[in-house]
Amino acid sequence: MACYSVVVQRARPTNWLMLMAAAVLFSTGGAAIKAISMTSWQIASFRSGIAALTLAIFIPDARRHWRWTLVPAGTAYAATLVLFTLATKLTTSANTIYLQSTAPLYLLLIGPLILKEPLRRSDLLFLLAVAGGMLLCFSSAQPAVATAPDPRTGNLLAAASGLTWALTVTGLRWLARREGAGNAATATVVVGNLLAFLATLPMALPVTRAGWQDITALLYLGVFQIALAYLFVTRAIRHVPAFEATTVLLLEPALNPVWVWFFQAERPARGSIAGGALILSATLVNAWWQSRTPHVG
Repeated sequence: MACYSVVVQRARPTNWLMLMAAAVLFSTGGAAIKAISMTSWQIASFRSGIAALTLAIFIPDARRHWRWTLVPAGTAYAATLVLFTLATKLTTSANTIYLQSTAPLYLLLIGPLILKEPLRRSDLLFLLAVAGGMLLCFSSAQPAVATAPDPRTGNLLAAASGLTWALTVTGLRWLARREGAGNAATATVVVGNLLAFLATLPMALPVTRAGWQDITALLYLGVFQIALAYLFVTRAIRHVPAFEATTVLLLEPALNPVWVWFFQAERPARGSIAGGALILSATLVNAWWQSRTPHVG
């Protein structure tokens, strides 16, 4: 779950490795969330609280540039974090990440309204491809299982997280245009995690059961899967061309179901795999096409 505007400089091997490490860390979220026996609200709250604290401590810029203009994007990001967690607990991890990956579809529809970014003819094919993948994920027959007890509700929440992620990216673009790139992305991540923590805390309390495995997994999610991954992204993204960065970060949705299959033996439906492949392929082709097309403004 990472999307930033890119200022291309010479990319060193360490930048590629950091970006790849970030994608791998992001991809482990589904398996780690499903491994925790606590409620979805508890995971969403404590995961984000740990992440916000870690980022604020280790990245000085993350706590120096707070301002009210970050709240809209931060709120959208907070909603994304919570929806992703709730969806992961209810449906397969594959469906969660694939449906969240439909964010570019919403972004193309939101862009002309908020950012005044025109919709091009080539975007229509991309919209159709992503919509087709989305329909495959929704229409695939998935019986309730232990790791996915309510696929229908989970799929709806995952699709909603795609919309809120698109709103997050839109907010970051709006901030970059208004105030310059600056440190808006990093500060927004901290604000979003803090808002997610506070908003879900009433539903997370009281905690009646939390084993050492649950605490370890929560610490991993907050410190490594969110905080360290975003640290890697913010350090590397400005030095890697946009298409290459998009390609590397697609490791997240590609690996996410693999980790869950390996650790929880969760197998997504064939329709979900086909839908996810269509969404990811369309995203890759669209990124490649945009890298070949000159942009004005």
